[in-house]
Amino acid sequence: MIKAIIFDLDNTLIDFGEMKVHTCEAAIAGMIDAGLKIDRKKGMEILYELFTKYGMEDHNIFQRFLKKVKGKIDYRILANGIVAYRRVRSGFLEPYPHTNYVLLKLKGQGIKLAIVSDAPRLKAWIRLASMRLSDFFDVVITYDDTKRLKPSNLPFKKAVKMLNLKPADCLMVGDRPERDMKGAQKIGMQTCFAKYGNPKGKDISADYVIKDIKELLDIVST
Repeated sequence: MIKAIIFDLDNTLIDFGEMKVHTCEAAIAGMIDAGLKIDRKKGMEILYELFTKYGMEDHNIFQRFLKKVKGKIDYRILANGIVAYRRVRSGFLEPYPHTNYVLLKLKGQGIKLAIVSDAPRLKAWIRLASMRLSDFFDVVITYDDTKRLKPSNLPFKKAVKMLNLKPADCLMVGDRPERDMKGAQKIGMQTCFAKYGNPKGKDISADYVIKDIKELLDIVST
């Protein structure tokens, strides 16, 4: 019997990849409007190369971008890029369809809900608050809680301990098999691959595969 569902955050509750594209396009456009000489497409290519090297959550990504493109940080250009990025981000943070309905139903059935995310603590909570989802979750584990990224089993162990449950009673839902499924399986959790957040991904090892978050309601009822 499933007593708790633990969710990844990005591309499981929120379409993070799509949001990142739109916010970065806005940032590049803002910097160009402020005087940066670069083609938009080329700018996006360079920015995503830096994301690959330093991570999608890097705090200084636009500073690194300007150093690579201009050889130095122009703070007027930087400020315009950051403002444009934040403006678009604030209007784009929306959960996947049916998310609120499903979380409400699960809570109503007495199922505990948790988050295990690689995002820094403040960024994770800002995303949840922006989507008005923060009150649904009994436990939120972020990178800052263990200083370990998935598939390390430490974030999963901490979540299960705080939920006061056995791993076998918990279902991990995520879009990254190599991180979410692998890490959860290490401690004996059930797993569910959120294919809607990673349409090209494959995971034949997951206990369940869903194409819409509302399918979780069928899983917990079996």
